[in-house]
Parts: sequence; C-alpha cells; structure tokens
Amino acid sequence: MSGTKTVNEDIARGVLNIDVLKKQSRTLLKSLRANEADARKRLLEHHPKGAHRKPEEFKVSDAQQILAREHGFISWPEMKTHIDQMVLTEQQLATGWMTVPDTPGTLHIRCGSDIRNTLELAGFRGHFQEFSDPFCQGPVPDLPLPVLMQTRADFIANAYDLDSEETQTRQHAEYSALMAAGDYRHIVLWFEHDSYDQLILAFLLDFFGALRLPARVELICINSVPDIEKFTGLGQLSPDQLRWAWENTRTLVGDSHYDLGRKVWKAVRTSDPAELATFAKSSSATRPIGLMAKALQRHLAELPASDNDLSLTQQLVLEILDEAGPLTAGRVFGRLMRDKEPLPFLGDLMFWHVLDDMTTLSAGSEGLFDMDDATLPWPERTLTLTQTGRAVMQGNKRFFDIYCGTRWVGGVKITADGKCPHWDVARKALV
Repeated sequence: MSGTKTVNEDIARGVLNIDVLKKQSRTLLKSLRANEADARKRLLEHHPKGAHRKPEEFKVSDAQQILAREHGFISWPEMKTHIDQMVLTEQQLATGWMTVPDTPGTLHIRCGSDIRNTLELAGFRGHFQEFSDPFCQGPVPDLPLPVLMQTRADFIANAYDLDSEETQTRQHAEYSALMAAGDYRHIVLWFEHDSYDQLILAFLLDFFGALRLPARVELICINSVPDIEKFTGLGQLSPDQLRWAWENTRTLVGDSHYDLGRKVWKAVRTSDPAELATFAKSSSATRPIGLMAKALQRHLAELPASDNDLSLTQQLVLEILDEAGPLTAGRVFGRLMRDKEPLPFLGDLMFWHVLDDMTTLSAGSEGLFDMDDATLPWPERTLTLTQTGRAVMQGNKRFFDIYCGTRWVGGVKITADGKCPHWDVARKALV
C-alpha cells in the first residue's frame, strides 16, 4: 500500500502529517474500490459498519475513518483537530511564544528524570522532583517509614553495586522532598502504566493521603498517546505531546484515589499477596486508576511460577536464549524489552540483578545458563542456555531444586524452602 511506510515512520517519531494522511486516504479508497484483500481486512477491523457496501459505493470518508481508527482516534475530524493543535503547539515552541501551563508554585513529581528537560521545553515553570525508589524489585516489608527507607537504601546499593553513602544521601533527599511537598500549592503526579510506576504511585497516594495536604493534587496516568504506535513511557514524548497529556489526561486526585493508594500500598507490603491478587483481577478493582490492575498483575507474575519456580522475567530470559542464543546479556535485555516483556518495567541495572540472582545456586549444581568472561562489563558477557536451563524453562525440572538465594516480591520473601506463594501463569492466579 503506497504511502503506509511514510505514515508509520511519522507515527514512530510522534508526528502526524495531515497532507500525508489525505494522500494515504485516497490511496486506500482506490484499494477499497478495487476490493483488495488487505483493504477489506482493514475495513472489517476498523470500520465494520461500512463492510456491507459494494466496492463502488465507498467514499473518501470511509478511508479516512479507517485511518483515524488505525491511529487511535474515534474519527477523522477528531484526528484532524488533534493534529492542528499539535502543529500550533510546535509553532509556539519554535517561536518562543508559549503560554505557561503551570506556575512556579507547582511541584511535578515523576519516578525518574526522563521528562525533566522536556517539561521545561514545553513551557512548564514549576519545580521538578524525582522520586524513583524501585518498589517493583527488592524487599518492601511492612515497616515504619524510616526503617523501610534504610532497608530500601541497603538493597539498592547492594543489588545495583552503587556507593552506599551516595545511595543513602539520594534516598534521604527524595523522601525529604516529599515531606516538604506542603510548601507547594499545586502538585502534579506524572505516571505511566507499568509496575515500576504504579507501585510508586500507590506509595505516593498513601503518603499524601495521610498528610492531607492543602495543595491541589492532580494525576496524569496514561498507557497510550494517540499518535504514537507503541507507547512505552512518558520519556519518549516530545514537548508538544507532554502538553497534550497535560491538557487531555490530567485528573483531580480525590478521596477515592487516596483510599486506593492506601489499600494497594498495604497489600504490596504484606507477606501474603492474596489481597493484592484481588486488586489485580480487573481494572474495576482499582478504580479510579484502572491501569493499576494490570501493573499489579505483572508484579505478581514475578512470584515463582507454579510449574517451575521461575518468575516471568526469568522465564522470558531462558526463552530468549533458547530461541536466539547464545547472546550477550545486553542483547538479551534488548530482546526482552522489545519483543518479550508484556509490560516493560526493568532498568538495565535491575535486569543485571535478575541475572545475578539466577546464578545463586547450591554447590555443584549446573546453572540455568553459562556466562563467559567475568572481567567483561556485564552487558558484553555471553549467555548460553544449559540443559538444566532448558529443562526448567520447559517445566521438566524445578528451579528451587538448585536455587539457594533470596529475593523479594514486595513484602513476599522468596526462598527455595517451598513456603512462599506461587503464581499460576495460565490462570493468572495465586496457588
């Protein structure tokens, strides 16, 4: 189909061009009138109301409707309005004439620094605060906050091979900044749909709910942007797309949000994940933040699988090595994020911690994979699947027969003693 590649490349860059799309609609109309199989397939998928028409009855509006739906919009007029707004924003950014959406009294909180500079380019003038304790990995037991902070700092320094003193300092600064949030009149929480973000969001809602700040608190929580084909996170958005998220997805945080955060944060920290599994069942269980349910489900999938004791991440690593190995650890990480992981949440150091934990085995045991030269940086070390790794991956052998380490999923301590809860991958349920 002529013109499709151009449009897809624009989408990959976060750009939609109305002239290109008009040309594409005319090309698609010709294909519909010629009754081409691919065009009919697209018609059935995105514009089934038009499927009963004869080929010669199709109009350009039918082709435009298909294109709009393919790009995530309800209709062509809605898509055109969106494009016009984006073009205007780009022009305002380019000329330096841009209305300021927030005030210096606004505090933007994000679980990373990925949008700090882009927010400034988009015209925001408030204060930016990073809070990035990765609760999706390591121990998150039910402890008083000062003790939890120390527990988390110790884990982060040890697991990611970071300087202990620097880690303590950073942790103290981030938590202290939250405690000083009452100095701001307006707080905006910027989050996406994965478990890294959603567990931090649950903590923040519990924290701010307990403080009962006088500030107006708002939430931007998204899993898609209309003109991005594969949305992975806020960090990939351009300045005008951040403005779009601000204008179209921002909601006021109320009592129902705080109540959800309190309940989920409590469930995350317990040694029995049954209550967390209840929240993970459906988006209705985590109203008013429907996206949280799927993130919690992915979090629970890091529990040992009922058939072989592997977490989902561990299982996917072995599948990648079985399908394409031997591969360097860096390439395995790339394939995991790009092709295998259903809801990407790991950073590179977090991934290395997973690999390292997978090699914590009882004496004399064959590992799940062989790893070459330990003097190389970890991304350059080649991993080769072993017979034991293949047997465990296929469910013919249990990982706990050879594993002697300790890891955590929230408040759940994972060891090979058989007492920890398991996750049924097929049923997506605790066993």
